[in-house]
Amino acid sequence: MKQIQSNKVHANDADESPEKLNLFQLAWPMLIETFLFMMLGMVDVFVLSRYDDLAASSVNTANQAVSVVTIVFTVISGAGGILLTQYLGAKKPKEAARTAVLSIALQLTAGLIVSLILLLFSQPILMFIGAKGQILSFAGQYLSVVGGFLFFQAVMNAMSVIMRCHGMTKLPMFVTVGINLLNTLLDIIFVLGLFGIPQLGVTGVAIATVISRILGTAIMAILLFRKVLRLSDLRLLFPLPKHDIVTFFKIGIPSALETFLYNLSQLVITSIVLNCLSEQELVAKTYLQFITTLFYICSVSIGQASQIMIGHDVGAGNIQKARKQGFSSLRLALIIAVCASFLGILFRVPLISLFTSDNDVISIASAVLIINIVLELGRTTNLVMIACLRGAGDVFYPTCCAVFSNWLLSVGGSYLLAVVCGMGIYGLWIALAADECFRGILMIMRWRSNRWTTKKRVED
Repeated sequence: MKQIQSNKVHANDADESPEKLNLFQLAWPMLIETFLFMMLGMVDVFVLSRYDDLAASSVNTANQAVSVVTIVFTVISGAGGILLTQYLGAKKPKEAARTAVLSIALQLTAGLIVSLILLLFSQPILMFIGAKGQILSFAGQYLSVVGGFLFFQAVMNAMSVIMRCHGMTKLPMFVTVGINLLNTLLDIIFVLGLFGIPQLGVTGVAIATVISRILGTAIMAILLFRKVLRLSDLRLLFPLPKHDIVTFFKIGIPSALETFLYNLSQLVITSIVLNCLSEQELVAKTYLQFITTLFYICSVSIGQASQIMIGHDVGAGNIQKARKQGFSSLRLALIIAVCASFLGILFRVPLISLFTSDNDVISIASAVLIINIVLELGRTTNLVMIACLRGAGDVFYPTCCAVFSNWLLSVGGSYLLAVVCGMGIYGLWIALAADECFRGILMIMRWRSNRWTTKKRVED
């Protein structure tokens, strides 16, 4: 009883409770963190482009391999976030602390296994995804270093999720800012060979990434065990909570599978349309994918913040509050996405001209940006409502919808419109919009039905 009371006091002192924070206070730090995380890879590629074009391309290739094998991290962090917010909402600090330390332990275990696989089999993995020649050589150098220390990233992700669930979204943001600044500085020093250090090229970028992640993990651990947990909480792992581990994977696998199926469908679509799009259309597609990311990045952070708030509400039994929060978050995200899309349409020519001076590419991308506003309506709805459903513990429904819609409308529609009907990139975008809008409607219907209210993952 004394140990439980100790945990309770500590958790309450540490928790900037999302019940006391509004959506904006939770979301804006995660928006900046998400943007900086995206920029981290871009900086690596940009600095390497000053060294060698093939070296820059090789980092992208290596990161594709990393994204495939790290799906297991998504399984653990997704489940940990759902369980942790509901335990906190239910005022069960001991269970919340056990979930937190178990999440770290599972991420560390998975990270070590993945790191070992990438360290030993980097070349075969890269060859499997199509790397060859100089790109294979460069990518192998990068992956053997970054992959071998990937467990630091796994642990840092787990700690970031824990702090977010406690309402502390600013601290992970500040750590990410520091990591980005350090990584950029080290990239420049190691790649360009400043201060007497030899030009290390791809290996230099890899070393810079690893050093940044190690330092980031160390800082995050210090913050976590000062603000949220105690070292004594590690005792909660003994005896090993086997039931909790099973629950982690029951929740995490469907959540990760939905994201995996979406990414896999996009990969299949790319392979389908690669030979039917013109060179100008392919270039336009590359630029459009980057530009449209700016349209929905706010929706990502709003969805993440909503998942935290709804998890707390569901854990506390405040179902009506959770329901209203879901619709409120969706309205805000749609307003922002629509405004961003209209601005993109209004300034489409100068915006695309930042990337290219090819008039054909500008013309194609400008036309697609007009179609894209329909896609953003669906995509924004999915990003927010799927996050809300996950926060409530409803993880199977979005995955079932993804199996049907991604592959019938997105993949099948892309082939029909882009290839069979010869509509090229316009047909591709229409198919993508149909998939997003159809799934968006299904997610809204699910939220309105209140069936998610029976999916609570923690006992009262």
